[in-house]
Amino acid sequence: MQITKENTDNLNAVVKVNVEKQDYTDKVEKILKDYRKTANIPGFRKGHVPMGMIKRQYGQAVLADEVNKLIQESLNKFLTEEKLDILGNPIPKAQDDFSWDNDNYEFEFEVGLAPEINIDFSNKKAITHYKIAADDAMIDDQIKLIQRQYGKMVSQNEIKEGYTILAKFINTDEGIENESSFKLEDLKGKKNKELFKGAKTGDTLQVSSKKLFAEDNKLAIHLGIEAEKAKDLDIQLNVDVVEINEEIPHELNQELFDKYAGKEGKINSEKELKNFIKEQAAEQFVQHSDQQLLNDVTEHLLANTKFDLPVEFLQKWIQISGEKELSEEEAKEEFEKSEKGIRYQLIEAKIIKDNDIQVKPEEVKEMMKDRIRMQMAQYGGANFPDEQMEQFANQMLSNQDEARKVSEQVMSNKILALLKEKLNLKEKEVSFKKFADEVYK
Repeated sequence: MQITKENTDNLNAVVKVNVEKQDYTDKVEKILKDYRKTANIPGFRKGHVPMGMIKRQYGQAVLADEVNKLIQESLNKFLTEEKLDILGNPIPKAQDDFSWDNDNYEFEFEVGLAPEINIDFSNKKAITHYKIAADDAMIDDQIKLIQRQYGKMVSQNEIKEGYTILAKFINTDEGIENESSFKLEDLKGKKNKELFKGAKTGDTLQVSSKKLFAEDNKLAIHLGIEAEKAKDLDIQLNVDVVEINEEIPHELNQELFDKYAGKEGKINSEKELKNFIKEQAAEQFVQHSDQQLLNDVTEHLLANTKFDLPVEFLQKWIQISGEKELSEEEAKEEFEKSEKGIRYQLIEAKIIKDNDIQVKPEEVKEMMKDRIRMQMAQYGGANFPDEQMEQFANQMLSNQDEARKVSEQVMSNKILALLKEKLNLKEKEVSFKKFADEVYK
């Protein structure tokens, strides 16, 4: 077998694979002999079917299968040994005069080559790196939320402002019978609020579904139906008041400090609680800040790293590589949608290669442990012993999809750390509201 490559230009090449009879004969003969041993053909005992009949019946299919396997194995080996950096997969060229009746075969494959990329990190205009801090209003809101989380629910008999109402929404004709919780403040309009205000446990109220809740999407949730069905729904509902509860916030005292911190004596005053919340928020905001920086850096690199792509090849590859073959126009549109992603993948691969960035198994495991700790902290859980944390991490990473996602995150973090060093950044301290106003405006 002989394989050669001929460059069409800097971004395209044709790989020719010449298959001769001696490359495949032994394998084909062996398979046909095995077929003969097991073939069940009327008129012949098993194992005694004439070889000529076996070849006529199975020969061409076996030949095609073995030649295709041989081509794929040899082509992959060639691309690896030649260290060809290709885009997509090789595309076989059509042959109008091809025949399996020949002894020797020549196959040609179109190949898209990755471009040479030079990345310039010297940006004159500094890229903003936000440092997000919790402001006083956010901290006060968080304290109120903590007080509610650790507070208690006291059963009441009459609906008032601020009380939580558990009710059953019923309309027999529409097959609706669903329990859900809400407050007077969730209702739309003075008339609806007045109807519910003062109602007692066990009462049944009749209301119209139209404009019942202040937020339109809430109707589907409370009725337990699909959003499409809830849209423009105008029916009468019986609402059975099942429970009425008053939410009593926890006092701002040492008991609350200890519950929230998960450890006695870690927080001993409201001032210390505020500082603790501020520190926690800063850690959480780092993810928002870094993600925005990565977005901005990505746009900068895309705008300032110029290179050509084998566009025609990529469009052709997109056209035939999916489950369903696309038209030329559909493939062109799909390429235009994904072009930025392809370009950034190539830039990222260049950064990784030039800087020898690697992800180690212990780094993946440590990030998984950090994720577990964060989840436990959100739900007020205590830290587990190291041995138990190790078991949890190993269990989570046994899921290949989860392990891949965490590995990609570790790599992304390493790339961002490198870009922070190489690029000209300016730090800007802002509140989360200010950050959202600037970034998501």
